Amino acid sequence: MSRRWMRCGGLCSAALAAMVAMALTVTPVPPAGASSSGQAGSLTADNFWLTTATGDLYAFGVPSYGSPGGAPLNKPIVSMVPTRNQLGYWMVASDGGIFSYGDAPFYGSTGNIVLNKPIVGMEATHDQGGYWMVASDGGIFSYGDAPFYGSTGNIVLNQPIVGMQVTPDGKGYWLVASDGGIFSFGDAAFYGSTGNLTLSQPIVGMDATPDGKGYWLVAADGGVFSFGDAAFYGSSAGSPGDPVERLVTTSSGHGYWIVQQDGTATSFGDAVSQTPPPVALLFSPVTPGDRAVLFAFQQLGKPYIYGGNGPVGYDCSGLALAAWSHSDGIGFARVSDDQYHTAGVPVSMDSLEAGDLVFWGYTTTDWTSVYHTAISVGGGRIVEATGDVVQLNSLDQWGAANLMPNGRRP
Repeated sequence: MSRRWMRCGGLCSAALAAMVAMALTVTPVPPAGASSSGQAGSLTADNFWLTTATGDLYAFGVPSYGSPGGAPLNKPIVSMVPTRNQLGYWMVASDGGIFSYGDAPFYGSTGNIVLNKPIVGMEATHDQGGYWMVASDGGIFSYGDAPFYGSTGNIVLNQPIVGMQVTPDGKGYWLVASDGGIFSFGDAAFYGSTGNLTLSQPIVGMDATPDGKGYWLVAADGGVFSFGDAAFYGSSAGSPGDPVERLVTTSSGHGYWIVQQDGTATSFGDAVSQTPPPVALLFSPVTPGDRAVLFAFQQLGKPYIYGGNGPVGYDCSGLALAAWSHSDGIGFARVSDDQYHTAGVPVSMDSLEAGDLVFWGYTTTDWTSVYHTAISVGGGRIVEATGDVVQLNSLDQWGAANLMPNGRRP
């Protein structure tokens, strides 16, 4: 084994005490009359939960309260909703099975009902005393103190419902379809839709303005469409990386974050100067890098072994190589400095995608000084073999002094 390889093992062991403390829990054109303002900027360390269809949970900067991961599920998990104080969350499966953790109460489910169409999402009431589930045909199922205001269950839709948004006072809700069709119930007013437009990518979600007099729709490519008093502050349409999953507005309504499924958030309007609230995301591998990340996730908790290539344990560069070779059949150099020098293509640090490799070196202008490799997850978070085990951490955990100026995409 090379001396370069040994440096990775030595530094990772020396940094164990600090690392344990920091380890985490395992465009479209704006509508007429709307103006773009604010500057966009990628946030470097978001706090978020990632869950998968099998119920596995990965917590970044937020606590884990439990998950059904590892247990056999009747149907896949399709959504996760945190409580307002982030001290718990619900997970919902496509059959309407509800899994509640932390301070999230269980009020009922459709797990024993034969549904016409699968459940695609849920929303909690503002007092956390109940919740709604919505099916792809717009069928609504309400539990606890969640009132039923109506549904599209008996309407033939052009495209399936993909989500719902509760009004600020909780006395109504909107349903949104993948073509941007909007269906409003209770005190939710209709301000417009993209139902008659040809979209580049399907709509995946929506959020309302604080006064409920407007809303934004967001597409899988980051395109944003604003209606009512919702101002257009920009979009991430055309940006590379994982699909967009959510748009989260600031408390003022004068900005928003566009959040990709890997936790990467791009800020617009007054969100540029703020930190986004913790969000829950469904991680569905769609790129080679996503699959590499998912493989690395499955190694969490395995021991750090100097020279380890798996499956029992890994060192830093061994985990990076195994993640890409096992998930995508892509091979590259074995040790950290050679990986930085030759693996795939270089990518700028502000263009990192899930699965990209990031590096640390003694001299940032000298590739032979590189001593550590980690795998980028998104949102400024990484998975790496360091200290005693494979673990989740923050990209800025050691500061920027030794972080190499670019990553590599195998």
